Amino acid sequence: MNNIIKTAAIITAVFLFLTNAAESKSIRPLHPPLKASNQEKAIVYFTSDISPRGILKIYNQINKEIKGKVAIKCHTGEPHGPNIIPPSWVKEVQKAIPNSTIVETNVLYESPRKTTEGHRETLKTNGWTFSKVDIMDEFGTANLPIAGGKHLKEISVGKSMLNYDSMLVLTHFKGHVVGGFGGSLKNIGIGCADGKIGKQQVHMVDEKGNWPGLEPFMERMVESAKGTIDHFGKHIVYINVLRNMSVDCDCVGTAAEKPKARNIGIFGSTDILAVDTASVVAVYKLPKSESNDLKERFNSRKAFRQLSYMKELGMGNNQYQIINLDK
Repeated sequence: MNNIIKTAAIITAVFLFLTNAAESKSIRPLHPPLKASNQEKAIVYFTSDISPRGILKIYNQINKEIKGKVAIKCHTGEPHGPNIIPPSWVKEVQKAIPNSTIVETNVLYESPRKTTEGHRETLKTNGWTFSKVDIMDEFGTANLPIAGGKHLKEISVGKSMLNYDSMLVLTHFKGHVVGGFGGSLKNIGIGCADGKIGKQQVHMVDEKGNWPGLEPFMERMVESAKGTIDHFGKHIVYINVLRNMSVDCDCVGTAAEKPKARNIGIFGSTDILAVDTASVVAVYKLPKSESNDLKERFNSRKAFRQLSYMKELGMGNNQYQIINLDK
């Protein structure tokens, strides 16, 4: 892990290289949009302890502004999905966060999780039975404004998201068939959009069933996430778990490609751009035999547009310092 910690000095150069290689009634935000600081580096915490204890070790460093009712946004997986953050781990995390609820939304693609009834059966199958899971679009949707969006001016999200004061974005970092990689940005940019309207706003699936990708898709996903981030303001934090990193998203379920990369650790921050960039850099520092398939997936999908567009919209800082909590 020493190599990862030493990357802080080269983050800006890596970021520029990667991004150049890629080329109803509106709800007012709870808080003013966050502005990235040009003066200070973001802080990203790291631990190699990939466990509930490790997740909480990170969370306890970034939870100063978490208050009130807390939504824990994670991917609960397709039936028997092999790579999700284990429900038993999330159970321990959720028990340690007062007044917290696991939240999800229905999906757009063909899946049992396309309907609330099928989604709840999948939750049972996968072991999410220890606590209530709020399927946020079960009882309707709400529109959040998107400041500065060039594709979207608002995004349709699950209505019950408005019932929460804070959010922990707890993400299994991995590849993604359309997005290239799925980090904290994808977890809320797709994961908080409701299944029928919001996800279609982002994906723009055409009448022939094609799912367009590349830069326009990345930009819509970023804009969607911005709606959620602006809504929660400083009361939202991000944790990426770099474990079982298949090139495929957890949406693929049991058909996901077997991971080739080793498990790396957990990154966490109050800055979404910093935590996703740190996760990408960590993958790029792996030996080629472990990382080539993930790198190909990232590059072929123009995934680094997620990072550069977040920077353009003032959603975070690509310059950061990593603090290793193992030391």
